[in-house]
Amino acid sequence: MTSFLLESLGGFDDFLLHFITSLLFVAIFYKAYSWITPYDEIKLISQGKVAPAISLGGALIGFVLPLASAISQSVSFMDMVIWAVLAMLVQFAVFGFVRYHYKELVRQIEDDQRAAATLLACFSIAIGVLNAACMTQ
Repeated sequence: MTSFLLESLGGFDDFLLHFITSLLFVAIFYKAYSWITPYDEIKLISQGKVAPAISLGGALIGFVLPLASAISQSVSFMDMVIWAVLAMLVQFAVFGFVRYHYKELVRQIEDDQRAAATLLACFSIAIGVLNAACMTQ
């Protein structure tokens, strides 16, 4: 039983490295995404506005899906890091794309219009799912 337990925990250091790194990537993504959006999500959310929470939540999910894929599909730690950065850049591009094509997006999210936030969240998640699927090839 002891040898089985030790064998099972043999990969714990890799687990810990990947888990802590992924949490760091989520924090970096959150900070960077908050920086590229022209509105302060946390301030708006603290004011009780739901739209910025929807859009930020969609972006986080859209990033974490390919991050999880990068963790599970990578052949090395650095491979995972490279794909995680790519996943982050893709989510920034999604925001830019939706903002460019939907001119009132920023104002509407700031005004707590949930339709605009839901559209952005859906794009973020949809592209995140595609990004994650492409990493499995």
